[in-house]
Amino acid sequence: MQIGIIGDIHGAWDEIDTAFFNASGYDALLFVGDFARVVNSRGVARRLAQLTVPAWAIPGNHDATTLAQLLAEIRGRRWATHWTALGMRRRVARLARELGPVTLGGFSLHSLGPDLGVVIARPHAMGGNRLYFRPYLKRAFGVSSFADSRDRLCSLIDAAPRDLIVLAHNGPAGLGADPSDPFGCDFHPALGDFGDPDLRDALAYARTTGHRVHAVLAGHMHHRSKHTGAWRRTWARTDETLYINTARVPRIEQGGERRHHVCLSIEARAAQAETVWVDRAGRIAERTLLAPSDPSAPQA
Repeated sequence: MQIGIIGDIHGAWDEIDTAFFNASGYDALLFVGDFARVVNSRGVARRLAQLTVPAWAIPGNHDATTLAQLLAEIRGRRWATHWTALGMRRRVARLARELGPVTLGGFSLHSLGPDLGVVIARPHAMGGNRLYFRPYLKRAFGVSSFADSRDRLCSLIDAAPRDLIVLAHNGPAGLGADPSDPFGCDFHPALGDFGDPDLRDALAYARTTGHRVHAVLAGHMHHRSKHTGAWRRTWARTDETLYINTARVPRIEQGGERRHHVCLSIEARAAQAETVWVDRAGRIAERTLLAPSDPSAPQA
């Protein structure tokens, strides 16, 4: 099975992308969220609705929110996060409608076939230092703490087939605290490991219950630091699980000549990933091995 993984779009999607993926031959597409350039995801959603390949998505912290709400969450203004969350359930429902055939998930379990499940993790994740969008999560899912989120994810794992892929917006804690690590915090290095602890704990639970998590796919922490210009490591592997940060931003470069996504291959032995660049004509211009299927291969 081959799956196309598209990282943080942030407005960078057009008809060339749609045509390429519709003709790509991928078995499925997975989107890690952040469709909006800043806060308005609707234009991108309408373009994604033209896809004909089975596709699933998780909303990021820029999706179905408002600028006031996003700023309140960033600044940790408790009173403001409550009043700006009013209407978020309606905005999420509207985004799901506008995505058309692309399934918008969150705390949900889906099937890629009789033997492979997709767990879509906590929506709108924004970093592991605190539970962002708490008022919305409490109203929509009854989740008001990392422990609540972990328990909800564990219940999805209990209902899932043995073989799994996990789709998240932000990745799990435990993959490193350096700004160059897959989900280390580059804009405030003192925050260290910016991965989600609820996702880390749920993945640990999956291993104890005999599930095989082939891959965890996320984004949020952009590949290149906004402050230093340094590049981060974009993948890691522990046990049988491949972790990939797909947030190449901007995903369209050189005036439209290079368009980024990741090809994930699910093999009998282990998952393998390649970085793929598509040109303006909708042809694959470059294909590079990102993460080999050999679990002993060095990480880079």
